[in-house]
Amino acid sequence: MPGPVPRTPGPVPRPPGHTRRAAKGRRAVPTRSGRSPQQESPDSRAHTGGVRTGGVRQPHGPAGPTGPAGPVEPSGPAGPAEPSGPAGPAEPSGPGEPSGPGAGHYGEDAFRPEEAGEADRIDLGALAYDAVSTARLTALGAGPGWHCLDVGAGTGTVARWLLESADVTSVLAVDRDTRFLTADAPPGLVAQTADVTAPDFDPGRFHLVHARFVLMHLRPWRRMINQLSSLLAPGGVLVLSDAVDLTTSSAPATPYTRVMRAMWQALRTTVGTDISWVPDYPAFLLEEGLHSVAAEIHVPPLLPGSPISRFWEDTWQRTHDALLATGQVDEPLLEQARQALSSPHSAALSPGMLTAWGWKPRHTTPPTPVPPHETVG
Repeated sequence: MPGPVPRTPGPVPRPPGHTRRAAKGRRAVPTRSGRSPQQESPDSRAHTGGVRTGGVRQPHGPAGPTGPAGPVEPSGPAGPAEPSGPAGPAEPSGPGEPSGPGAGHYGEDAFRPEEAGEADRIDLGALAYDAVSTARLTALGAGPGWHCLDVGAGTGTVARWLLESADVTSVLAVDRDTRFLTADAPPGLVAQTADVTAPDFDPGRFHLVHARFVLMHLRPWRRMINQLSSLLAPGGVLVLSDAVDLTTSSAPATPYTRVMRAMWQALRTTVGTDISWVPDYPAFLLEEGLHSVAAEIHVPPLLPGSPISRFWEDTWQRTHDALLATGQVDEPLLEQARQALSSPHSAALSPGMLTAWGWKPRHTTPPTPVPPHETVG
């Protein structure tokens, strides 16, 4: 696959917290109610007291083994890890199990981390979305005493922000390839190479489980929502973000929209990408028994030279052959779409990011034991 062709001079600026340490401590930003974000959190007092088990404080029960990222329960053998960029999703006909045309994997058959410039592409996505993600995590009360799991952590911008700006106690950052996570890791950050789709992936219980632009790349996405929900401690919050495209399918056929349509088809064909289910995130979180479920959408503006414009241009270049293979675009059309991204006379809407969250109840009703020799029909 051809390497990236940079069209905007100069290096990619690193997102805040990526190469320098952010100031310690957090400023409580008042909400409309006049309360701090911690007070806005439905379970903001759920994370103090009790004994620690598997990465978090539990109100009852024996203490679990202590791992290097806070008391985190050990998982099974580490396998290959996880995708982390915003350019693709996956899931076929059955509720959460593999099927469909995309037999490849993100990070292996597309967007390989060893390719030159891939870290820069990921950082462009972070520059476009980190401010939104961190504002939501702040509003949900992420802070001291929290043990967090960041799935598909990419270059670690959110994980580092949690430690350096939100002052959480620990972050376990999991990815299919952790080469971008280990350099200059702050205290409390532990990188784990793992396949989060493995049935035995169980690194512990956490106050926060976060995944951004991950599940849309995974064919068993519905099962993964269930699996990540199960990693919450009582009173913990699950925060999931994936791509939504509000206009590409219905917008007038311009070079930009035609290339975006071809991109989604190419990604689905190569790595199983599918974002069609993402708007239903809130319903899926309710199905998992989470409460205070809500969601929001952010669409970054497509401005010449902006991080999101450069991100899409780089993404098109890295999927160049797959784009042409769809038969929907050719080289001249690709060039016109690239020019549109850098033109002040173009107007289009970028795919955006839907973030959904929900809280695990602090107290759950224990299951009714089944008497011996009795089966449940």
